[in-house]
Amino acid sequence: MSLLDERYELSLERMKDMVEVQEVAPKYQEYFKQAAELICLITDAYDKVQSGWMKSAAIEELRELNQKLYQDILGENYEKSYANPTFTAEQFGLDMGRLLSFLMAELRAMIPFAFEGLLEELLIRMELLLEVYGAFSYACSEGQEAPDTKELQESLYWFVSDYSEPAAAWRVKTQVDATEDFAVRIIMDNDLNDLRYLYQYGEYISEDIEKMADYLNSLPQERVQMMADTYTEGYRIGFVKDGKPLHLKETVDVRYVAGFERMMKAAIANFEKMGLKPTIYRAAASIFHKKGNFKIGYYGAIANKQFEYDHKDDIALFLDKKLVQRKLEVLRQAYEENKEAAAKHAGPAVLEVFGEVPFAPVSKPEACALNDEQKKLSSEYTGASTGITYEYINGEERSFTIIAFPVPEIGEKFEEIFDETVKINTLDYKTYERMQAIIIDTLDKANYVEIKGMKGNKTDLRIQLYPLQNPEKETIFENCVADVNIPVGEVFTSPVLEGTEGKLHVSRVFLNELEYLNLEMDFKDGKIVEYTCTNFEKEEENKEYLKSNVLFNYDSLPIGEFAIGTNTTAYMAAKKYDIGSRLPILIAEKTGPHFAVGDTCYSRSEEVKMYNENGKEIVAKDNSVSILRKTDPSKAYFGCHTDITIPYDELGSIIAYDNVGNAYPIIIEGRFVLEGCEELNAPFDM
Repeated sequence: MSLLDERYELSLERMKDMVEVQEVAPKYQEYFKQAAELICLITDAYDKVQSGWMKSAAIEELRELNQKLYQDILGENYEKSYANPTFTAEQFGLDMGRLLSFLMAELRAMIPFAFEGLLEELLIRMELLLEVYGAFSYACSEGQEAPDTKELQESLYWFVSDYSEPAAAWRVKTQVDATEDFAVRIIMDNDLNDLRYLYQYGEYISEDIEKMADYLNSLPQERVQMMADTYTEGYRIGFVKDGKPLHLKETVDVRYVAGFERMMKAAIANFEKMGLKPTIYRAAASIFHKKGNFKIGYYGAIANKQFEYDHKDDIALFLDKKLVQRKLEVLRQAYEENKEAAAKHAGPAVLEVFGEVPFAPVSKPEACALNDEQKKLSSEYTGASTGITYEYINGEERSFTIIAFPVPEIGEKFEEIFDETVKINTLDYKTYERMQAIIIDTLDKANYVEIKGMKGNKTDLRIQLYPLQNPEKETIFENCVADVNIPVGEVFTSPVLEGTEGKLHVSRVFLNELEYLNLEMDFKDGKIVEYTCTNFEKEEENKEYLKSNVLFNYDSLPIGEFAIGTNTTAYMAAKKYDIGSRLPILIAEKTGPHFAVGDTCYSRSEEVKMYNENGKEIVAKDNSVSILRKTDPSKAYFGCHTDITIPYDELGSIIAYDNVGNAYPIIIEGRFVLEGCEELNAPFDM
C-alpha cells in the first residue's frame, strides 16, 4: 500500500468516526456530522467507480446515487444546507458562517474528483476537514465553543496557497495535453444509446440532460453529422480566413454540455481528420479554478444556480497580494512544464446551450464579496493570468468557434425550436455576405455613427470610427459570416475611444446567464463613467451586481466593439417562440446592434492581417487602450469582452455621418433601409 493510500484509509476511518461522535461544542456537532457524511458518500462513490460498479449498475441505481450526491443543495434542501452562507451565518455568526460555508462548498468539489479517480484531490480536502475539526475539538477541550476565526481563516488560507501549485499544474495539463482523456473516453468508448454513460462524469444529471441525449439519439446520423460539420468547419475556416497555421497544431479545446455526446463524437472524428486531438476538461467546481459563476469546460446540469452564485466570490476570504503573486507564479510554472503541448494547442471549440429557465440571483449579504482592494487585485490577476496563457498559447496562432443549441428545458416546443436553431446555424452565408458588404461600404464612408433607441429605450450613443487612409484597399468593419462565430449575421469594428460617448440602455438583457433589468451605461471617450440597473431596490446593490459580473471588478472598461447584427431570421424565431430572454449572447448579438465592453474584437491578435471577402484589409483593430500592448501590456488587456445587444424593436435608428455631415441611414425604426438590404427585412413580415 502506498503512502497516499495509507493516508486515505486513515482519513476515511476518522471520517466514519466523526459521523458517529463529534468531539466539538454542541453548536457545531451537526455541521461536522453532515460534512463527514458527505465525504463518506463521496468516497463510497469513488469505491464504486474503482470497482467497476458503474458499468454494471442499472440506470435507476445510478440516478439514485447521483441524487444523493447533490441532494444537499437541490431545491428547498438548500435553505437549510451548510453550503448556504445565509444558513451557516444564522447558525454560527457571519464570519464563522462564511468560513464554514466555504469549506462545505469546497468539500462538494470532491464529487467530480471521485469519478475521475483523483485520490489525492479527495485526500487533501479530507485532511483539510480533519484539520478544521481538530481545531474545534481542541477549542472544546479548552472550554471554548470554537477556535478564533482569524486562526481558522489562516488555516484555510494556507490550504488555498499551498495547493495552488499542483492545482495549476493539473489544470493546465488537462487543457493542452490530449492524454488527459477522461471525458473523451466517455464519449468514444460507450454505447451512447445506453444513457447510463451520462453518470460516469460525476456531474449532476437532470431529467433534461437525459432528454437531450435521448433526443440526439433519435435523430438520423446524417443530421447529427451536419450539426458536427457546421461546428468543426467553422473552426477550420477561422484558421484559413485569418491565415493561421492549423497544420502546426495538434490539440483542440472541446467544450460542451452533457447530453450532446453524439454530436461531440462526430466532431472529434472531424477534428482528427484535421490532425487535431481533443482536450476536454471539466468546468471548475473548486476555489482553485473557479472564475465567478462562469462555466469554462464541460459540465452537466446546474444543481442549484443560487449555490453557484453564492460561492462565486469565496476567494474574498483569502485574496491578498501575496496570494495573487503565488497564483501567477504557479500558473507560469505550469505552462512552462507544458510549453511544448501549449505551443501546439489550437484554441477552443465551444458548444453552448440555451433555453434554461432564466435565473435572477438573490444578492445575499452573508455571501463573500470582494472589498475594493481585492477587486483591484482580482482584475490585475485576470489581466496578468490571461497574458501568461496567451504567452504560451500564442494568440496570433490560435482561433476558436462557438455554436449554440437549445435544451429541452426551453419548453414544449423544444423540437421545433431545435430545428429552427439548426436552420439558423446553417443559413446561406453568401446572402448575408453580400448584404453586409453593402452596409460596410456605407459605414466606410463615415466619421461616426449615431445609435438611438425608441419605445422607452434611452440609448443615445455616438460611436467614433477609425479614419481610413486608403479606402480602396482598407475597411473599418469585418464582414462576419459563418466561421468562428456561428450563426452568420453581423458587421463589427473596434471603435475609436476618443469621441465615443453617450448612453447605452437595454430594458432587459441576459448576460452570461444572469438577468439585467434596465441596464444603463454612460460613456465618455469610449469608457464607462456611470452604470446601473433596476434589479434591486438599493442602488448600491445594482452597481455592485454590474461591477462584479459585467465590469469584472474593474472601475471602468472601454467599448471594445461596435457591431450591427443582421440575423433577422434569428430575431423573429425568438419572437415566434417567445424565447428572446433565453437566447445566448452568441445568437442575441446577431439580432440588433451590440456593444462589447472590455477587450477589442482582435485582442492579442492585432498583428494578424485579416481581409474581407472583397480583398480589403480590416485595419480598425486597436484603440488607445489596446495599443498600450506595445509599451505596457499590463494596461492593454482586461481578459473580458461582454456583448450587450439592443433588440430591433427598441432600436430607433442607426445613422452614419461623414466628415461634412452627410447622413447615411442604416436602420430606421428597427428596419434596414439601405438599398440592396431589403431581404433582411423579409423575416419581419413572416
